Amino acid sequence: MANVIISADSTADLGEALVKKYAISIIPVHVVLEDVVYSDGVDITPDAIYKTYGEKKILPKTTAINIDEYTNYFKSLTADGAAVIHFCTGSGISSCCQNAMIAAQDFENVYVIDSKNLSTGIGLQILNAAEKIQQGMSAKEVADSMQEIVAKTEASFFIDTLEFLYKGGRCSALSVLGANLLKIRPSIKVDPTTGTMSMDKKFRGTYDTCLEMYIRDKLEGRTDIDTHRVFITHAGGLTEEDEQKAKEMVQQYMDFDEVLITHAGSTISSHCGPKTLGVLFIRK
Repeated sequence: MANVIISADSTADLGEALVKKYAISIIPVHVVLEDVVYSDGVDITPDAIYKTYGEKKILPKTTAINIDEYTNYFKSLTADGAAVIHFCTGSGISSCCQNAMIAAQDFENVYVIDSKNLSTGIGLQILNAAEKIQQGMSAKEVADSMQEIVAKTEASFFIDTLEFLYKGGRCSALSVLGANLLKIRPSIKVDPTTGTMSMDKKFRGTYDTCLEMYIRDKLEGRTDIDTHRVFITHAGGLTEEDEQKAKEMVQQYMDFDEVLITHAGSTISSHCGPKTLGVLFIRK
């Protein structure tokens, strides 16, 4: 059986330890800050983005990986005859997926998965695929099985401030003003059928109070969640103690076999801002 390589755009936010554990190949999305082009996860960090924003009120722009880049990347991965399953940022969010699919047409053994998701919503799909590869499934079998997993991936994020969404053109100044005055902290969700994002719920109170309300809203009383694995992914600005509190909140409402905490990369962080935190899982 041919070797199977699992690959992904850097927006999967898996972190170095999980990338190494599951031998995932990563291709970085481009981040343009002050006219300098960086590679997400390679030579730019969320902290650098927040520092620049704090000093100059400038946010980066992200640009998709182009067709030639994907073609060369797939060529290098398949040089020894390996098959590739590549997970893309959702097609409703980025043109990366379309570009990867066009590039993959030149290869017989490259399977591109439209995650219809972002961050560790993609990561959940990747680890599911990695486990199936370990069980002996072929690249085609795993790729074919992903459509069902994509549809069952539930991703959402709780946001501390609307400032970054506003600066990125994703909400109005009036929304920001109202949220600040009323101490409203919203959550956004990903639609796994389209890969698009929308506002979900609005929570009112301190950060800790609203975070607990968000986690309770996502988990309490649910019987449709696959409890094999959950991601808690945040965009920085939190301490290890804060991470542990979030983990305890999650475990209070649902007994997951594996609770993974990761930091979002530059792409997610530049859109949502510090202290953004998501709870992501797969439904049964």
